[in-house]
Amino acid sequence: MALIHRTTMAPSKLELLGRWFPSRPWYSGPGRAEELQRVGGFRLDDPAGSVGIECLVVTDTGGTEPITYFVPLSYRDAEFDADADALLGTAEHGVLGTRWVYDGTRDPVAVDRMVALLAGGARAQHGTESETPDLSVLVAAAADLPAAGSAPISAAENPVGTDITVADGQLRVHRVLGRSEPVLRSGQVIVPWTAPDGSTVRSVVLSELR
Repeated sequence: MALIHRTTMAPSKLELLGRWFPSRPWYSGPGRAEELQRVGGFRLDDPAGSVGIECLVVTDTGGTEPITYFVPLSYRDAEFDADADALLGTAEHGVLGTRWVYDGTRDPVAVDRMVALLAGGARAQHGTESETPDLSVLVAAAADLPAAGSAPISAAENPVGTDITVADGQLRVHRVLGRSEPVLRSGQVIVPWTAPDGSTVRSVVLSELR
């Protein structure tokens, strides 16, 4: 399991997101880092231990109404061959040094782990505690997705999410999160997050496309 370092990153994750969000078709806010708030999320472990994978839930309070987004990120110690818009930027980590921060939907290791989670072959890990499974993340395993080895073939973005095609199927990364209480169905991952009024909301963040 990944070790979480309690240290600094410069620029911060929210600063990187504030710069990157306006380029996304599913984002509708002004893109100001000071109006972004982390309100939930979890981590996934890379079995090889080389790529950090963090799935953030972030609320943007800069518009007329707060809007909450699901944002998988990956952290690497070097660049890799990816689309230009997959890279959010670099940041200086207080312990690990320079990290290249990527959109997780374009990173083959992050996609593999999201597929494994959705297929029941991986467990969500706590976002701020090392070696601690996050039992609040609910998974109803997909029957038709393999648990591993699912490098992305393509990723298509739309106004509500990112649809990823892998060798044996498709999954949707739900970017814009609603506030209606979902019913857990086969091939879904549901996570809790904290609304601006302090209440707990649960939303589908990953699902198998049939």
